[in-house]
Amino acid sequence: VQLQASGGALVQAGGYLRLTCAASGLTFRSYNMGWFRQAPGKEREFVAAISWSGGVKGRFTISRDNIENTVYLQMDSLKPEDTAIYYCAAGIGRLVTTVPGYKYWGKGTEVTVSS
Repeated sequence: VQLQASGGALVQAGGYLRLTCAASGLTFRSYNMGWFRQAPGKEREFVAAISWSGGVKGRFTISRDNIENTVYLQMDSLKPEDTAIYYCAAGIGRLVTTVPGYKYWGKGTEVTVSS
């Protein structure tokens, strides 16, 4: 299984970014997909998730394309505190917001928001 996150960049506060996670090696449509982030010196935290059936949780706007095996995270009105490495994850079962609830993880993409 591979989860390849992309789209991270340096943006100014108030700006926006769209992160993309391309999945392969799994039956994508059967998996819940989540975005987490980890800032320097902090624990990894939940950002957003979307279930295999389209239910969503969290902040920002998450969406998925079950044809392209891709999940997106649209982040608007970014703040400096949103600076972190953003990770894509895949899990099954109930849609959860915790790290242990996801089986597969990508390597992350870096988002930096300047003030």
